[in-house]
Amino acid sequence: MFILGIESSCDDTSAAILKDNCLLSNVTASQSVHEMYGGVVPELASRAHQQNIVPVVDAALKKANVSLSDLNAIAFTRGPGLLGSLIVGTSFAKGLALGLNIPIVDVNHLQAHVMAHFITEPDVKPHIPAFPFLCLLVSGGNSQIILVNAYNDMQILGQTIDDAAGEAFDKCAKVMNLPYPGGPVIDKLAKEGNPYAFQFARPNIQGFDYSFSGLKTSFLYAIRDAKLSDPDFVEHHKCDLCASLQYTVVDILMRKVDKAVRQTGIRRLAVAGGVSANSALRKAFIDYGEKHNTEIFIPKFSYTTDNAAMVGIVGYYKYLDRDFCDFGLPPFARTTIK
Repeated sequence: MFILGIESSCDDTSAAILKDNCLLSNVTASQSVHEMYGGVVPELASRAHQQNIVPVVDAALKKANVSLSDLNAIAFTRGPGLLGSLIVGTSFAKGLALGLNIPIVDVNHLQAHVMAHFITEPDVKPHIPAFPFLCLLVSGGNSQIILVNAYNDMQILGQTIDDAAGEAFDKCAKVMNLPYPGGPVIDKLAKEGNPYAFQFARPNIQGFDYSFSGLKTSFLYAIRDAKLSDPDFVEHHKCDLCASLQYTVVDILMRKVDKAVRQTGIRRLAVAGGVSANSALRKAFIDYGEKHNTEIFIPKFSYTTDNAAMVGIVGYYKYLDRDFCDFGLPPFARTTIK
């Protein structure tokens, strides 16, 4: 079967074609217009989606050498995300499916990030986790530890009670006047710095939950106080600040991951979401697997950010179960994994 996946939850317009669970194409149009504002502007994002969605879908079909008449279903991100952006993708998916007389499959964006590990590619040996496994889902808006029993059976063991890990990176980067998005810039600068140069606040949250608000605040105060005696403090210590911040975030994440592994006894561990592209976090997962005899699953860089391939793979499994979406269902801005 051929599945068209559509992703439009934030500021990336993406379309992918899958033949069963094998990816044939994955095309994404990013939006640079938000860089000057230091964050995504919802109205600008939805307008850009309207401009991009037709050429992106067309490019994905051509790259996969698949015609519209070959499609068996359309999978689309129904939420969570920016409502205006979701409306564009949802409306396009419904209209195209009605015209082709094929079913639609609604996909939870967070579930799709986890399921990115199940995408296969032609002539590439797959490395797919067996159920059950644990997954750390980290992005600009989410930090969650998830027990994955099946593609449609995911239990959140813990999550952030305030800021997410990616949000902490972006906000601290803004304090240092670094470009948006801040996460990749911090990752790059951290490689030249000393991760032990500065000490920042660490939360003491019970269970598996996370908190990054205190870390962000202590980072802000450290810079504010240092600037009183050295106005060029950030410029002089930029790499060390980034390295120390990144070290602290990764350490906070991994401590709860280790706790989840020990309490559940599950020795299969995955990471997903935009922050899973962070080099220090990826290395921490590899080191953890070697030290604790745990099988580690790390996604390709192209599957870490928002993309339609991960939407399509969820659509494939839901199609097999004939779990189709009613055309009257609207998109939703907020939810948790069901």
